[in-house]
Amino acid sequence: MFFSGLVRQARHTASSSCLLGRWVRKETMNYSNWRSRLQNSAYVTNAILAVTILVFLLETFSGGSTNNSVLVFYGARLNPLILYGQWWRLMTPVFVHIGLMHILVNGFSLYYLGQMTEQLFGHWRFFLLYFISGFAGNVASFAFSPNTLAAGASTAIFGLLGACLMLGDSFKENPVIRQLARQFLLLVGLNLLFNLFSSGIDIFGHIGGLLGGFLAAGMLGAPALGRMGTPRRIASAVTLLFGLGALLFLGFNAG
Repeated sequence: MFFSGLVRQARHTASSSCLLGRWVRKETMNYSNWRSRLQNSAYVTNAILAVTILVFLLETFSGGSTNNSVLVFYGARLNPLILYGQWWRLMTPVFVHIGLMHILVNGFSLYYLGQMTEQLFGHWRFFLLYFISGFAGNVASFAFSPNTLAAGASTAIFGLLGACLMLGDSFKENPVIRQLARQFLLLVGLNLLFNLFSSGIDIFGHIGGLLGGFLAAGMLGAPALGRMGTPRRIASAVTLLFGLGALLFLGFNAG
């Protein structure tokens, strides 16, 4: 009886160990799948989009997204306030939008373009790329459009297009990236042409964002696609910093 009990206990222990092993393997696989999904998901894009939509809703319920006072309150670019010391207005306009059509166009553009570029650059590089582009666009607008109230994510979105153009130039041997860059080059050309003949559009912000994104992509690189040459990365960083410095100098002295 004693030995029989030991055998039954051993079998129970072995069975429990087997079940525990299967549970551990299952949980490990679930964790690995979760990490894989997280790494492959564009959660930075989704987070930026969520904040942008939230700000638009706050604008709407605070007096309307076309009300200048509301736009200024939530961070639109207005040069006299920047000159007064509110330097954050060189960044916050990427979250502020003027009217429903503005948020719809930029929201869909951010969602689709952001999903792709975040996969190409990786999460933290995409984060830096987006906000460097937005900053560059707003600095260009600050320098060359001093008398306008400006807002919108289009400065950063043009930067994402510029980043894809840099990839096309850096990885010409990749046929997919090369073709993608050609399509985006056409899209950029059509958009800028449209800007020239449209009122109320900050073309300097778009051009600044485009160039900022192009140079930021060259500086940050895209390891998922391959190595960028060190001279290109250094040249991109120096040109970006020099350009931003020159635009800030121009903007503050013009004011």
